[in-house]
Amino acid sequence: MGTTSCGANDVIMEALHKYSDMVRRICFIYLRSREDVEDVFQEVFLKLLLTKTVFESEEHQKAWICRVTINKCKDLCKSFWRKNVESIEGMQIPAEDNDESEVMLAVLSLPNKLKEVVYLYYYEGYSAGEIAKLLNQKENTVYSHLHRARKLLKSKLEGEIEYGYSV
Repeated sequence: MGTTSCGANDVIMEALHKYSDMVRRICFIYLRSREDVEDVFQEVFLKLLLTKTVFESEEHQKAWICRVTINKCKDLCKSFWRKNVESIEGMQIPAEDNDESEVMLAVLSLPNKLKEVVYLYYYEGYSAGEIAKLLNQKENTVYSHLHRARKLLKSKLEGEIEYGYSV
């Protein structure tokens, strides 16, 4: 085995430093519960620690972490416990300012298939082709989801501005 436990710790610490915010944001988009977010966060980095995958590049590692995070969130959402327990409403959305908070609330209100492409495209900077690979979808499907999401977000955000509603 070529990696010492010290080397593995360095890899994990570096990944935590680079990707912890991204993992938490992805988790929050799906789960909306701080406890669930922290559980999945720990599972993702534990899986990274235990993986035997050799990453070709930093982008490969980031994509792997995104994919694992999305899968873990989806697994938790499908679990018996999650489906049969009411979630606590009224959580604070982590955002820098009020405008970001309104946009994030609008993004969070989208259906999951639209929400995940919007997040990966706008917040993580992935291209439609990269998102298609990450989510095992066709590139045209990603473009369609982005188009639908933009239309929904525009109508939600313009409706709030026009009628003076705040989210």
